[in-house]
Amino acid sequence: MASYTKAAQQWATFARAWYLLDAKMQPPGKIAAATVIRLEGRHKPIYHALSDCGDHVVIINTRHIAFSGNKWEQKIVKLAVYRMLPKNLQRRTMMQRLHLFPEDVIPEDIEKNLLEEIPQPRAVPRRLDEYTPEEIAAFPRVWTPPKDFRRK
Repeated sequence: MASYTKAAQQWATFARAWYLLDAKMQPPGKIAAATVIRLEGRHKPIYHALSDCGDHVVIINTRHIAFSGNKWEQKIVKLAVYRMLPKNLQRRTMMQRLHLFPEDVIPEDIEKNLLEEIPQPRAVPRRLDEYTPEEIAAFPRVWTPPKDFRRK
């Protein structure tokens, strides 16, 4: 039996994460392609076409997308992403995980989800150079060598 478990790693694999994309001066096709991969969950090792393991995607600055010519009236990022998604019943649930905002302002509830960190299963130990000299001096010793102790 292993001395550790992969529970935290498995939880991180199966949990839905939140991704933030900045669309300022980006072509709509590249934004849509990167978004579809995250919405479907193709970036995860457990991906299967029939499983719903995608993540949430928040796209900001959608007003400043780089369109060539007069395409702003013709194309919208939502339609570009929608067309790239697979044509099945999961398309609607994937589109519910897509959040678009025209500027940098994000609502508080979505920003809270973006900034949440995965809780650590245990405290990460600090390196020796991260301790102050006072903390090192105050650390309990198992054995203090005598003054005339010589190491061979």
